[in-house]
Amino acid sequence: MINIFIRNLDPTTTEEQWKDLFPAFGSVETVTVVKDRNTNGLRGLAFVEMTNATEAKSAIESLNRFALNDRAMKLRKARPKPEHHSARDSSREHGRHRI
Repeated sequence: MINIFIRNLDPTTTEEQWKDLFPAFGSVETVTVVKDRNTNGLRGLAFVEMTNATEAKSAIESLNRFALNDRAMKLRKARPKPEHHSARDSSREHGRHRI
């Protein structure tokens, strides 16, 4: 499974446009459009999971800088999420000490 990170999306992009865009390159597992938690509006970011690495690479190469609704999208393979540490561990990372 390859996760593709997409940024610089036009906020008027519809779900139907997404459904039509990526399947041309292969099998799509999930599409997640990131929304602002306060306004519920689109933040201009999305993630697309594709099952085949070769198809995902082809989608990235073909759609990177592709203009959707007059805005050039930017695509790349998503980086894995960093591990979160407990509050106690993070305070050590920042040089804080308990007295």
